[in-house]
Amino acid sequence: MATFILRTALCLAAPLLIAAQNSAPQPIPIVDSIPAARDIDYPGVIQLEVDATDTARGIFKVREVVPVTGPGPLTMMVPRWLPGHHSPDVELDKIAGVEFLAGGRKLAWRRDPVEVSAYRVEVPAGATSVEARFMFLSATAPNQGRIVSTPELANVQWESVSMYPAGYYVRRIPIVATLVLPTGWQAATALRPTATAGNRITYGQVSFETLQDSPVFAGLHVRRDDLGHGVTLNSFAHNAKELAIPADVIAKHRRMVDQSIKTFGSRHFDHYDFLNAVSDQLGGIGLEHHRSTEISTDPGYYIDYANHLLDRNVFPHEFTHSWNGKFRRPAGQIVPDFRQPLRNDLLWVYEGQTQFWGTVLEARSGMSSKQDVLDKVALSAANLDNQQGRLWRPLVDTTYDPIIQNRKPEPWGSYQRNEDYYNEGMLIWFEADAIIRRGTGGTRGMDDFARAFFGVRDGDWGELPYTRDDLIRTLNAVYPYDWATFLHDRVDVPTPRAPLAGFAMSGYELRYTDEPTEAAKARAKLYNSADFAYSLGFSVTQDKALGSVLWGSPAFQAGLRSGDEIIAVGDRTYAEETLKDAVTAAKGGRPIRLIVRRGDAIRTVDLTYSGGLRYPRLVKVGKAPGALDRLLAPLP
Repeated sequence: MATFILRTALCLAAPLLIAAQNSAPQPIPIVDSIPAARDIDYPGVIQLEVDATDTARGIFKVREVVPVTGPGPLTMMVPRWLPGHHSPDVELDKIAGVEFLAGGRKLAWRRDPVEVSAYRVEVPAGATSVEARFMFLSATAPNQGRIVSTPELANVQWESVSMYPAGYYVRRIPIVATLVLPTGWQAATALRPTATAGNRITYGQVSFETLQDSPVFAGLHVRRDDLGHGVTLNSFAHNAKELAIPADVIAKHRRMVDQSIKTFGSRHFDHYDFLNAVSDQLGGIGLEHHRSTEISTDPGYYIDYANHLLDRNVFPHEFTHSWNGKFRRPAGQIVPDFRQPLRNDLLWVYEGQTQFWGTVLEARSGMSSKQDVLDKVALSAANLDNQQGRLWRPLVDTTYDPIIQNRKPEPWGSYQRNEDYYNEGMLIWFEADAIIRRGTGGTRGMDDFARAFFGVRDGDWGELPYTRDDLIRTLNAVYPYDWATFLHDRVDVPTPRAPLAGFAMSGYELRYTDEPTEAAKARAKLYNSADFAYSLGFSVTQDKALGSVLWGSPAFQAGLRSGDEIIAVGDRTYAEETLKDAVTAAKGGRPIRLIVRRGDAIRTVDLTYSGGLRYPRLVKVGKAPGALDRLLAPLP
């Protein structure tokens, strides 16, 4: 008995003895030693010079002289969290060759071990300035990142080629920038030059914040068109023939600007520059700024305008951002410097209402026909309405996707959800317009909200922050309603269906037919794919591989996934028309049999589906004009 007790005691004690032998250190505390930003003037004006002449290799050379007031530590920061980006996506890895000098002598530097965008140097006694020298090594292939320099075009984004001293609000740091371009090139930006000497352009003094918000497009082939209201369309291209813009195409862009000013009832810029690169070599972009926007469109955008339906919305969308996102800005997007994270919870307004107004203005200006606009909206509505991810994930949670997902490919996008705050936000505001018009007998709508919310303080191109309460208060001033519950039910909780009620109130229905719309055809052409999303639950790329597979669809139930290759349909090799014929035949009860390859494995898959081909469109119900018809009509 004693032996049993002894053995039991030893068994119970063994884990304790083993645990006692393991080390259990305490972690080193993380100390934030970056100087906090203060709302005071920086003592001196920074001089920045960027040499962008090495376009053959895409190398930007930077020299930046920063005034200092005495010896001691200096922390230089690379901008990371920039308004409009919605995430910290500056390419720190492409900054190379970093040196700091004072009085011509090199200074030792060290990257902050926690805030890796910070460089620490010690200013020696007697120094009046510190000079930073470094290079930005642009991507030379798409798999390295966005290409921003080619032999004919360059996109200079200041956040990649400048640093700022920590400890100050960036709006209180003055800077003068000089840009050196290849001989014969011209540049466009919201900045205005004060001196030009050959290929050197020096811009007027601005704050570091304004500099970052004023990127440059430059190139050999440039065209400038006055769109009225202080707005210029600056077009760049690799081939000069792309800039032979028909007069009617310029007229559409001019009407877009005019309709925007009428809609918002104000301007929040002293001048505005569209920067559009017609190129398939420069990396794609559509990024808003307060007095400019960066856009890239595919070759043919101007000279073959009829066949570029999907490129058109970016112009009114980004222009709208001058009012929504730049002037009126969510309070969580007001930051003292470019180190503080942005809070994205109101992106369903910042981007969602911008998508709404961009769509409205695309129709009002005639940049696209009303029918084409409705067809594009139908594609967005159908995509959102067929996502099972909405059963678990509320819309507001997708506003964090720029940080969480960072626009990487997803294995099951329809279940994970993505940046749905753009288009689902748009649908919410279509519904809000229909509610206001119904409640006021058609006398008021979202136009009244726009003028009350965005149309204030004409000429002010500072920032006026807002909260959800501000939004609700303005909506109630336009039309008293339970807007708090309306927004909560659509934004804060999962919903099984997309917010489509606005279409029903406007006399439209989302329906599916067996013929694709022109917008659907344009999307399939753009992505070189065949669309079976709302029938079988997938698209098929040009190389016969499945694109995204819709969660819960017949394809999903059969175990198919993105990347699977369709070898055959029944006893015939795969072709788009062959699969369409099989889907149509299945309406009579015939099974859809696919031969599919995944890696080295080949298998037969039978899809259970008899609904025929399905392509979304918004269909008018009745003949009388409804709220949506009035909303999309041009303002007089």
